[in-house]
Amino acid sequence: MAYKVPFVDARKHYATYKKEIDGAIIGCLENGDLIYRQQLKTFEENLASFVGTKYAVGLNSGYHALHFSLLAAGIGPGDEVITVAHTFVATISAIVHCGAKPVLVDVGRDYNINCDLVEKAITSKTKALLPVHLNGRISDMGRIMKIAEKYKLAVIEDSAQALGAAFDGKRAGSFGAAGCFSFYPFKILGCFGDGGAVTTNDPAVARAVSLLRFNGEDRETGEYHYHGYTALLDNVQAAVLNVKLTRFFPKWVEHRRKVAALYHEGLRGVKQIQIPDFPGKSFHDVFQNYVIRTADRDALRAHLKSSGVETLVHWMKPVWEHKALGLGNPALPETAAICKEVISLPMSAETTPEQVETVVNAIKDFYKR
Repeated sequence: MAYKVPFVDARKHYATYKKEIDGAIIGCLENGDLIYRQQLKTFEENLASFVGTKYAVGLNSGYHALHFSLLAAGIGPGDEVITVAHTFVATISAIVHCGAKPVLVDVGRDYNINCDLVEKAITSKTKALLPVHLNGRISDMGRIMKIAEKYKLAVIEDSAQALGAAFDGKRAGSFGAAGCFSFYPFKILGCFGDGGAVTTNDPAVARAVSLLRFNGEDRETGEYHYHGYTALLDNVQAAVLNVKLTRFFPKWVEHRRKVAALYHEGLRGVKQIQIPDFPGKSFHDVFQNYVIRTADRDALRAHLKSSGVETLVHWMKPVWEHKALGLGNPALPETAAICKEVISLPMSAETTPEQVETVVNAIKDFYKR
């Protein structure tokens, strides 16, 4: 189905930045720079500088960023890691694949971890906190870091949806032992396939992740230090990401914030929905997603589709209801309610004010009926 307002427009995105993207790709191919060359190293340097850390390590997915960060923090069998259930399953799977137990807590109104519930979940086995910065809004890292310091816990930030988001002027991915990013194509900074990275100020974490990503090998000496993985960010993808990061990313973030402001203005008077206009001067949101909540979710979504507006839902049911994952039932009422009520509206670097108006009018039309 061709939508009047697509959720994202990958074809338009490529057409707009074709010259720069093609130049980055062709440069790699012409020089044979395919695996672990200067383009990757340059991207890592620029990413670290942007986030505000000493190091960044390019990986082939956000999942591997999470998994390797947990391993680098010493998480293993018998340990517990506190995180949320309202997240992509990879967050939880990374904990499980370390042999540790995910302890799931509920989220607050802004879809991020409810800090009031964290201390209650801490036991003698708790070794780490894994907050998820969702939809382009960072968690309350002031409170999280205080809790971590009090109980001597590692903090691993799932920043996959929050590159550029900040708390008190400090960017996501720069607070804890490690920040974990995804460059899935529809992220604000996306490549043409899959990709990820870890950011850190700890040289030991940077080295461990660097070794784990390439079968445990130190590329400088040829010595193997682990039974590692094959999870290196491709050099061509790194070259594309570097062009996007250094030349366009800040502009895209500001565009999303302007689009969000238009949604805020247009939808504020619709009493049946909750818009993501959350309080707190300490927070700088980048709006990876623009998520509304309504008790009429399914009917509204069907109406938007018939009006030519493409939407997504993250996620249709709580992660623990996927029985094969063996997560039991943590009984998290806010997470359960969210899964029945949220809709992600179109939001990208290509979303226009006219498209926002179309979406807003369609939502108002639904409630007039």
